[in-house]
Amino acid sequence: MTIRIPLSSPDITEAEIAAVTAVLRTPRLSMGPELDAFERDLARYHSVDDAVVVSSGTAALHLSLITLGIGPGDEVILPSFAFLAVANAVHHVGARAVFAEIDPRTLNLDSQAAERAITSRTRAILVVHTFGVPAEMDAFRALADTHGLVLIEDACEAIGAEFDGRRVGGFGDLAVLGFYPNKQITTGEGGAVLVRDPAHAVRLRSLRNQGRSGSEWLDQSEIGYNYRLSELECALGRVQLRRINEILAMRRAAAERYHALLDGIPGLALPPLELDRRTISWFVYVVRITEKFCRDTIQSHLAEQGIASGRYFAPIHQQIPWRKYWTGAGLPFTDEVARTALAIPLFNRISETQQQEVAHALREALARENVRKNMI
Repeated sequence: MTIRIPLSSPDITEAEIAAVTAVLRTPRLSMGPELDAFERDLARYHSVDDAVVVSSGTAALHLSLITLGIGPGDEVILPSFAFLAVANAVHHVGARAVFAEIDPRTLNLDSQAAERAITSRTRAILVVHTFGVPAEMDAFRALADTHGLVLIEDACEAIGAEFDGRRVGGFGDLAVLGFYPNKQITTGEGGAVLVRDPAHAVRLRSLRNQGRSGSEWLDQSEIGYNYRLSELECALGRVQLRRINEILAMRRAAAERYHALLDGIPGLALPPLELDRRTISWFVYVVRITEKFCRDTIQSHLAEQGIASGRYFAPIHQQIPWRKYWTGAGLPFTDEVARTALAIPLFNRISETQQQEVAHALREALARENVRKNMI
């Protein structure tokens, strides 16, 4: 089937093309002035001391855990309703991922559930700002401080989101961003760690560059990784970041149009447009199909109409590789949301006509499924 309306689409203008082309006219394609400038721009935007740019959001998570001393024997509390990279990163440092239940309003990690999951082996809480909705960061900061834990923010889906008037990424001991093409801003591949402690920045920069240190290129202080981001990608990211207010406004407008188009359709629950104390950065628009209907059947109908959609998210604890590692308590609300959640197309320049087509196809699919159910 040919997909006519994609789930996501990067928004690249002539300004981004010119910036990348300009780098190609220089002899410096890696570890140059665009990297330095992009890091300064990110730190300034998030009101943090520093930012360290790396090759992906996953790399940012991996290095953050290492930098904060998380390793074998440690436990990290995190949601299962998230992109699997969060658990993969925990596993790669030898720690144990402990999944806790999510909050029904925000679909973020629930602070009370996280507190119940704390044991003598807990070293960190990894909070994901799911779908661009800020988590309850004051509660998590207090929880981490009370129990002597480190707090990591995964803001890969939430650049520009705010909690109590502060941009996410400035609450944790470290915070990570991701710039994959489906994100609000993109570098193609790429990520960053937002830093408050200068010592963390020094170690992160060494780790991303094979553990090198000092003025000599071949001097090494520890075993590291090649998690560098090229000058081309940094130049692209700088222009995208300059457009962030325009980008977030376009995505917000698209979310509002969906609300107007989809409100009142039987069998469909919409995400909240507003939440107390929060400014949402619209990463995706995720509806929930009520239990009366089959989400996967609805998704198949959309695909037949050339409309992409996604199961956001399949719970990590139910994924095949994780079943042997997770022996903890059940996560009934996580499982329920995962069975019913469906992401529909949302990107910067989605047109009103495209959104009308998506809404019509959803309405038609639900009506067809309702007829089928009544015939059984």
